[in-house]
Parts: sequence; structure tokens; C-alpha cells
Amino acid sequence: MTTSIVIVIALVVVAVAVFAALARGKSGSQLQAPPTSRPLPGAPSHPPPKRASERPATPPRNERMPSAPPPAAPEGDVRTSARPPPAPAGSEPAKPSTAPPGPSVPPSKRDVAGLRKGLAASRGGFVARLSALFQGKKEIDPAILEQVEEVMLTSDVGPKTTQVILSRLRGALERNELRDTDAVWAALRAEASRILQIGGGAVRLSAKPTVVLMVGVNGVGKTTTIGKLATRYNAAGKTVLLAAGDTFRAAAVQQLEVWGKRVGSEVVRGKEGADPAAVAFDATNRAKDNGIDLLFIDTAGRLHTKAPLMDEIKKVRKTIAKAMDGAPHETFLVLDATTGQNALQQAALFKDALDLTGIVLTKLDGTAKGGIVLAICDELGVPVRYVGLGERAEDLREFHADEFVEALFGKGEDEVAAA
Repeated sequence: MTTSIVIVIALVVVAVAVFAALARGKSGSQLQAPPTSRPLPGAPSHPPPKRASERPATPPRNERMPSAPPPAAPEGDVRTSARPPPAPAGSEPAKPSTAPPGPSVPPSKRDVAGLRKGLAASRGGFVARLSALFQGKKEIDPAILEQVEEVMLTSDVGPKTTQVILSRLRGALERNELRDTDAVWAALRAEASRILQIGGGAVRLSAKPTVVLMVGVNGVGKTTTIGKLATRYNAAGKTVLLAAGDTFRAAAVQQLEVWGKRVGSEVVRGKEGADPAAVAFDATNRAKDNGIDLLFIDTAGRLHTKAPLMDEIKKVRKTIAKAMDGAPHETFLVLDATTGQNALQQAALFKDALDLTGIVLTKLDGTAKGGIVLAICDELGVPVRYVGLGERAEDLREFHADEFVEALFGKGEDEVAAA
């Protein structure tokens, strides 16, 4: 019995030793490089497959299979694909462009829905308060005009313009022309249209170059407005030159240069503290010599109540006229819509000092008091040419009276559906 146990143990030890030797031999063969073989002519060569232990369970993030390509853009879409089309067979590969991407082409058709969205604050404030006065009323009481007056005065329409509108509404009531809410609302829209129909629209390219002088107080957005206008006209195929006439604020020059690089426009600048009139003079001559379509001249922000600063901007304007007869062809005053009646005072004093051809009203999307547009056009007789409704270049919109009135006072599709 003892002998049998010894024999069994010996057999087990021998079997374990044999198995270990076989295992060592197999792993050693795996460490040896496989013999190379010459592929048959015309046969594709393939790398040897990886062992299962070498393949990761999931591919790294940057090695994942690409997702399905996006659908093709519809015809007329100005956006370009990030991946260029394959080059024809035999052609040389295209060299990568070092030029900055061009700005999007400005929309050619009016967008009342987009304008209505930009005026959401005013529609929810000024217009909503007017609408609430007439809601549920089948007959119009003349006493309601006192409430209309309060809403207008607190919405920056201004006392003069408010009285003009109310006097016309009272006359219509006496003639029994305003019998219901719809008639009153239509009369208000008609008054707004009458006041705003004094002009508007984009820069008028009346000469080559067309020189546009931008003025206004500090912080209203003159430099940003110039950048947005340069983007628009560069995209439309016009050559644009920018002049950094705000020589007293280094940040303004740098900001304009950033816009210039973004849209591919040259920026004429002087030394810090240089005479802004000299910068404007040099820029006008350069625009003439180089056949530029549009020249935008930035100026330092100035308090409208400071006579020396206003005299300086008059000097800039006269210097531009010396460089080119008839220039500047446009003088735009940039106003911040959120400052309300203060913006109206600024416009009045700038108008006395300069021959203003238009108003650029920025930040109109940030105020519920949209009545300032009516006050500017009615009291000053200067048309609003552009309104700013956001930070993007395309948010600077050309002003058209009929479009603006429809967006401000008209009902949207959702409101019509709910009615």
C-alpha cells in the first residue's frame, strides 16, 4: 500500500514537470519574431494582427470611428463645409489658406420675426402696458387717454411727442373714429409710422470713397458699431478702410485693429495722443489713392456738454472736407438706447454741432422703453439708420419704419394663434 502511494506521487510530480516544460516552450516560441514571407505579386500587404491582449477593450477618444457626415447644406446656404471636397485625380493638393475666414453674407431680405425677437424687452414693457389698457374694453372712454399718456411718458417717448400723439387721438375720438380697441391700436400704429417715416436704411454709397464719421459719448458702442458695419460691407464685396481717430484711448485703437484683422481691413492709426484730425486726413487721402469703397472714421467719446471737445470734433469734420470735397458723406451719431431721455439730450447737442445724417441706436434689445425711437425721430428730425439688437455683427440691423412698427406693435404668429 505504501509503495503504491509513492508511485502515484512520483507520477504526479513527473506530469507537473512535463506540463511546465511544455508551457515554457510555448511562451518562448511566442517571443520569437515570426518568419517574414514575400507576398505574391499584386497581393495587398497587411500588418500582422494584434494579439487579443494588445487590443484595448474600447478605442481611445481620438481614435473612435467618425460619426456620419452632416447632411448637405440646402441650395443658397452661404456656409461652407469644414472638410473640402476631394481633389481631382492627378491634381496637386491645395495649399492651406492663411487668410482669416470671411464673415457671413448679410441677409438680403427683411426679417420681421427676428426683429420682433430682438425687441422682446420693449414689447413686454412699453407695448404690453399699452395693450393692457385696452384689453377687454368694447368701448373707448376718452379718460383712457390719460393712462396712455402716463405709459408713453414712462417709456421714453418724451413729453413733446406724447402730446402730439394724444392730440391726434383725441381728435379722432371726437370724430367718433375710435369706436373699439382695434381702431385705437390701429391709430397708434399709424402715428408711429407717421413719425418714423423720415428716412432710414443703410449707408448711402454716394462717392468713392464714401466717408462715414462716427461720433458719440463714451461707452455707447462706436468702435463695435464700426466693426459690425465693416463686417457687413466686406461680406457684400466692398473694400473697407478703418481710421482709428480715438487717439486718446489706446484700447480703442487696439479694439479697432482686432476688428480690422477679423474682416481683413486695413486700419490707419497715429501715435498715442496724436491729433485725431490728422489721422482722419491721412485716412481719407489713403482711401482716395487706393480706390477704397468705404472709409469708417472712429472718434473719441466726448461729453456733449463740454464745448472744447465739441469744437474738436468740428475740426475733425472740417479736416476731412479739406481732404475730399463733400466728405464726410455720412455722419452717424451712436446712442445707447438704455439711457433714455439722456440720449435725446445728447442727440440735440450733437445735431447743433454737426450735420448729422443718421442715428445708430445700440442696445435696443436691453430696454423695455422702446419709445425713445419715436422721440428721436419726432423731436430732432434725424432718421434712425441702424438699431443694435445683440452682440453679433448681424444683430446690427438696418432701420426701416414699416418693418420696425410691425415688429414692435404687430402680433407674432404665436399671439395670432392664441387670439
